[in-house]
Amino acid sequence: MSRKKILLVDDSSTALLMERMILQRDYECVEAKDGMEGLAKAAQERPDLIVLDVVMPVMDGFETCRKLREQESTRTTPVIMVTTRGEGKNVEAGFVSGCTDYVTKPISSIELLAKVKSCLGE
Repeated sequence: MSRKKILLVDDSSTALLMERMILQRDYECVEAKDGMEGLAKAAQERPDLIVLDVVMPVMDGFETCRKLREQESTRTTPVIMVTTRGEGKNVEAGFVSGCTDYVTKPISSIELLAKVKSCLGE
């Protein structure tokens, strides 16, 4: 059985490194540095799940998530938003934009893995 693929989208190389360290043992990880690259990689790579930062230049995570939901190929792909913005209005904005779940930074490896497994039905 092939490993499931996760697209990590974050403008912080430190955050990408941490997410990859948490997930790469069990999943194939592909990375993008911003929302525009994330949209392109999502269409090209067809990931099973997307871990998406909110605060990014050019296109933030909310807009990226909305655009992912507009594309046929990613309409039903689970999206976990990861951000420092844990206030209620931002969590609500994440779900309104179409995310499946929401994790606040600093990332807890146990929490992220549990949400990934839940979103992937494992």
